[in-house]
Amino acid sequence: MPDAVRTAAVRAVLIMSLTIIQAMIAFLSTLTGSWLAFPMVLSSVASTVVATWSVLDVWVTRQVWNQRHGVVSVPSSSARQIRRERRRSRRAERAAERDGTGGGIDGRRKTGDLSRA
Repeated sequence: MPDAVRTAAVRAVLIMSLTIIQAMIAFLSTLTGSWLAFPMVLSSVASTVVATWSVLDVWVTRQVWNQRHGVVSVPSSSARQIRRERRRSRRAERAAERDGTGGGIDGRRKTGDLSRA
């Protein structure tokens, strides 16, 4: 995960955890009938909006980073392409080697043979 995305994710987790703690305090203070209940409920609503915004910030930061740096999200896609090219070249080399040696007795090959061993 890139640094900018990691920073946004850590910030979002901290904000969300504080929001959950704040919501629990608001709930418990409401159950006890404390004077702190009303301000905590109001601040919990505001914190929920901020937590939602921080989660969206993680998503937007990730999208922007991918767009700027041109990252393909498929893992090892470039390595897969290189392996594919190597495989093709090896097959071509083997085919050329087979054609050059003849593959049959005394260098002759019959067209109807089932086995080339």
